[in-house]
Amino acid sequence: MDFFNFTLFRQGGPIMWPLLIISVFGFVFFIERTLFLHQGQIQVRNFVDGIQNLLRKGRLAEALAVCEETPGPIPNVVKAALLHYDQPISRIRGAIQSAALIEIPILERRIGTIAAIARIAPILGLLGTLLAGYDAFFIFQNEGVYANPADFAGTISQALLTSIAGLSIAAMAHLAHHFLHGRLRAVVHDMESVGHDLLEWIDAVKSSTVETPPKGTSTEDVV
Repeated sequence: MDFFNFTLFRQGGPIMWPLLIISVFGFVFFIERTLFLHQGQIQVRNFVDGIQNLLRKGRLAEALAVCEETPGPIPNVVKAALLHYDQPISRIRGAIQSAALIEIPILERRIGTIAAIARIAPILGLLGTLLAGYDAFFIFQNEGVYANPADFAGTISQALLTSIAGLSIAAMAHLAHHFLHGRLRAVVHDMESVGHDLLEWIDAVKSSTVETPPKGTSTEDVV
């Protein structure tokens, strides 16, 4: 019950407040990024196959509508390619690269903040420990051998609590950053893979269309 009455929190001293604030921000950012990256992961193969089937049937507008209705960065990259579908392959490649450059910073948003929290938390914990040590030195300087042992116990408790809190927050933030970075890499890999595969497919379709002579045209006419 002491823990739920914030007794330990009060014993940690004033540094516990900034530690609490950054831990709350870190938790909120972790939940938000986890949900956002989960939304960005789709059934990539099924999505691309569906887009290619629509393009084979000449239903470009419907393929664009599917991209707009599907959330995440991968449909946005595919949409950028489809908007330049009738243009040269170099323009399509540039559109895919530009769309990816726009999407990647959106995916990385707030992940760096979690990494910063992992670095700042132990520093704040150390600061709390040093402040508690200074208080203990101040007590000993003023009271000497007549100092109350309970006062020393309180300062030592404060020093330990701030260090424990700072290291605990840092450990959780490091784990959260590692998890989110792994999810980010998975989404970026899927995005790059889809862009490359779609570009090659469009190039192959256009090449076969150019090389195939129209019906009713003889080989001599083509030559």
